[in-house]
Amino acid sequence: MRGRAQANRCTQCGGFPSSRPSMGACDTGAVPRFFNTAGPVVAAKHYCIPPLDRLDLRDVLDLIRTERYFVFHAPRQTGKTSALLALRDLLNDSGKGDYRCVYVNVEPAQAMREDVGTAMRAILGALASWARTTLGDGFLDEVWPGILAKHGPAGALGEALARWSEADAKPLVLFVDEIDSLVGDTLLSVLRQLRAGYVRRPEGFPQSVVLCGVRDVCDYRIHSSAEQAVIAGGSAFNVKARSLRLGDFSRDDVTALLAQHTGETGQAFEPEALETIWERTRGQPWLVNALADETCFRDASGRDRSRPITAEGVRDAQERIIQRRETHLDQLADKLQEDRVRRVVEPLLSGGEERDFSARDIEYVRDLGLVASGPPLRIANPIYAEVVPRELTAAAQEGLVQELAWYVDADGGLDVVKLLAAFQTFFREHAEHWVARFDYQEAGPQLLLQAFLQRVVNGGGRIEREYGLGRGRTDLLIVWPQRHVGSGTDGVDGRRTRKFVIECKVLRKSLERTIRDGLEQTAAYMDRCAAEAGHLVIFDRSDRAWEDKVFHRRESAAGVDIHVWAM
Repeated sequence: MRGRAQANRCTQCGGFPSSRPSMGACDTGAVPRFFNTAGPVVAAKHYCIPPLDRLDLRDVLDLIRTERYFVFHAPRQTGKTSALLALRDLLNDSGKGDYRCVYVNVEPAQAMREDVGTAMRAILGALASWARTTLGDGFLDEVWPGILAKHGPAGALGEALARWSEADAKPLVLFVDEIDSLVGDTLLSVLRQLRAGYVRRPEGFPQSVVLCGVRDVCDYRIHSSAEQAVIAGGSAFNVKARSLRLGDFSRDDVTALLAQHTGETGQAFEPEALETIWERTRGQPWLVNALADETCFRDASGRDRSRPITAEGVRDAQERIIQRRETHLDQLADKLQEDRVRRVVEPLLSGGEERDFSARDIEYVRDLGLVASGPPLRIANPIYAEVVPRELTAAAQEGLVQELAWYVDADGGLDVVKLLAAFQTFFREHAEHWVARFDYQEAGPQLLLQAFLQRVVNGGGRIEREYGLGRGRTDLLIVWPQRHVGSGTDGVDGRRTRKFVIECKVLRKSLERTIRDGLEQTAAYMDRCAAEAGHLVIFDRSDRAWEDKVFHRRESAAGVDIHVWAM
């Protein structure tokens, strides 16, 4: 599409006329591509990074050639299924013809949970259906019902795969997607039957089997009702040769993906917009596509292809996506209620040194995609870092109703001193009651402050957050677009953006040492963010009387004045 003349583009949608019938895109019949946020990518319909380009293809093909069984895993909506389908099509390419490769998604069997018989019926039926539509092979359709009746659910899958492998000299390769959606004895039965047939490959069983899911099979802890025991996935499938993880997009991938939209529609991304998409998503594929889709196709101004995409438009799109609680973000937020997730995330939010998580906890949270894949331990990207505290404080925000008038002046400026004075009073009166409501009580004071600020800043600004294990602090940056009177050089169309730093620390050492360290950190953060004012908030969680804990004073560090709030 890129090489066609600009004049042929549709002026409404930026697409090109299609030889196919119109799909309702516009009167010209143009069928433009778009950013995909649901399901596998289809290159004819979606802007995409070629799925096979995201794999070490030589390594993967070598594993298949050498008859290995392996695991392919990554967080949800990263591109696993797209990669499997592309690899399947490559292996089935008629020009090569070395393999018969079938993909099957076993998630429908999840509904049967530990009813192994019914679940196995669903799995065999799905496998037969995929074989028929992919290869035009009806062998399984004819035999699997009889095999299930004769061999039962504990042996039917293995027997069906054995007969199917024996029926054709061309080696069989099997891709099993959503394997970790299966539960208990159903999952055990599938893994054990695949393991049992391993020694019969390649003439009497699939030459290579790839299990695909969110987590590595060795991390499974399978609760077997039949055996009244917890079985390790690694023991149930101990024929695994390797575990491959699909990574996020690189910066170059993000740039290339967005360039496809520019090339096909003529709509540019301003350099700051490109940087903002990368910086906010860190290449998480769903987030990249969702931000681009929101800015280019959902926003009215973004649909005007003569207007470039701006960083402000990207940030506005992020806020809309978060507020809509898109399924991807909602599923991630739901995991915050799990104890093994809380053990990892809570010290990140509080910035504390103490921790009680295990290596398995970290691996689990990494597999979910919630924290970065490598050290240091941190939330995976700024959008997730925004979603986590907002999700944890959602109920508190509903109970903290603030009126716009009292903290915004006549020119639309934000009075942060007045705002924090109100929070200090609120915290003194209500902290014990409110903090007890949070599941993440170690980070309760910081979360309560963020809940208080979020309700206020939602009136026109935004909060950016930085936190992490062992930092000893949580950094908040309020970005406030202010309407102002006059035509100063700092404004555009009568507006200017103001920035205020709020740094939160928990009193763990002496008060004066905490203040001294906090002032240095606050001044450094102000300098990095080009903020006009800084505030250091110190939470004293001791049993001392409130009269001894609460104060407000002004200090200076690195040549800047900083407000210190203790409570």
